[in-house]
Amino acid sequence: MDAEWHVYLLECADGTFYCGVTSDVERRINQHNGKLPGGAKYTHSRQPVKLLMSCRCESKSAAYSLEHVVKAKARSKKLAILQRYAANFDFIAVRHCQV
Repeated sequence: MDAEWHVYLLECADGTFYCGVTSDVERRINQHNGKLPGGAKYTHSRQPVKLLMSCRCESKSAAYSLEHVVKAKARSKKLAILQRYAANFDFIAVRHCQV
């Protein structure tokens, strides 16, 4: 079975956003928060991070394409793009988390 690929949007402790792609959202958040090895240099000094949203995509390439679109947009539009994307496709699962 192929892995499920997700585009996720985090809010860092300093209020900035970080967008990424993963096949395991929970593991990746733990990495970004320093609970597991790994994580991005960007989030290392901006812990803790919290998950705002994740979208399950149909493929790895679709996830990277969506990530590229989100990263190119202004901060004010990042979450709206993911919400719109999720609303337009049946194969997308949206998860909002309160941390």
